[in-house]
Amino acid sequence: MPAPDITRSCSAILVAAGSSRRMGFDKLAVELAGVPVLRRTVEAFLAAESISEVVVVCPEERWRLLDGGDFAKPVRRVDGGENRQDSVVAGLSALSLESNFVAVHDGARPLVSPEDIDACVAEAVEYRAAALARRVTETLKRSDPLDFSTEGVSREQLWFMETPQVFEIRLLVDSYADVASRNLTVTDEVSVMEAVGVRVKLVESRHPNLKITTPADLALAEAILR
Repeated sequence: MPAPDITRSCSAILVAAGSSRRMGFDKLAVELAGVPVLRRTVEAFLAAESISEVVVVCPEERWRLLDGGDFAKPVRRVDGGENRQDSVVAGLSALSLESNFVAVHDGARPLVSPEDIDACVAEAVEYRAAALARRVTETLKRSDPLDFSTEGVSREQLWFMETPQVFEIRLLVDSYADVASRNLTVTDEVSVMEAVGVRVKLVESRHPNLKITTPADLALAEAILR
């Protein structure tokens, strides 16, 4: 794996504007080993050599989770939109003009490792678009409409998508504009690239990188950090 080209600046957008309705409380404010989830995510990106700045897309009250931080790289906030697409576009508008690449990441993935971030950026520098992912290893089944198993599904070339997802900034900006002009709804930035016909290099994650969506996820993250 080639080292990231640090001379080609990569910014990070952390999407943290969601309401945490499934949790019943603000999952990004919960402490993992004494550190709020959002702060832990920010610190992982600041520790990555390939990242030059972090833009956090979040409401003002959530920004207070970062109070008192003595950060070695620029960290700033921007308000989110009504959905993920709008929030990422808002983050793009706040990036430094010096940046060539952008890494988009879920704020609720606090265990992401700086090494995996750097590996993903390195592949994006080579291929213009790259995303962290995990190979499917579990047994897969297809069911009928009543949820009875009907057949097995091959795991070959199947991946669980994760973040960060890293792109040339101009490529992502233009692709989002294309998707918006066609009124398409996408679930992540890889879906944006698929919609415009751009191939994305998948980078296998080497460290735990779960997304916290339930109390059970919080418990698992705590166990991993012990």
